[in-house]
Amino acid sequence: MTHILLASKSPRRRELIASLGLEYSIVDIDVNEYVAVLPPASQVAQLLAERKSQGYVASLQPGQVLLTADTVVVHNDRILGKPHTRETAVAMLHDLSDDVHQVYTGVCLRSLKRTVSFTECTHVRFRHLSEEVIDYYIDNYKPYDKAGAYGIQEWIGMVGVERIEGCFYNVMGLPVGHLYEALKQIAE
Repeated sequence: MTHILLASKSPRRRELIASLGLEYSIVDIDVNEYVAVLPPASQVAQLLAERKSQGYVASLQPGQVLLTADTVVVHNDRILGKPHTRETAVAMLHDLSDDVHQVYTGVCLRSLKRTVSFTECTHVRFRHLSEEVIDYYIDNYKPYDKAGAYGIQEWIGMVGVERIEGCFYNVMGLPVGHLYEALKQIAE
């Protein structure tokens, strides 16, 4: 039986791992996510997931798999991080309104014997988001801890997302289908 060491503060990732029925515990990793020379936006999430994995210095035990992940929202080749302020969140949602963006989640799995890393991409198209919709969402959901200033599982996802191409759970922060297959691969 594989025991997951989940190195994430994200409640959404914890919820998704639990929904898979996997045994897991939370571990803390303190790593500098600053990247001096950025690779293409499509590669940043995996680079950060791998860096987080390298930041775990405790010894892994047989049957344990360290899981690190990072999610980035990319619009017009520009990474949209966590907004931290209302003004930034408003600007991000205006940018995403009536357009398509990409959500990349990089995942790194590390056991005693193997490391497996991958990136999943999902394309998300928002309908036109009016000022009222944006204001309501920000005032009621305060998405300051979410890349791109939104959570697809929240109200904005229900009323604002026109369509997605790819894994819904990837937009939440963890591509669980791909993860499940990779866990089988690393357990072999």
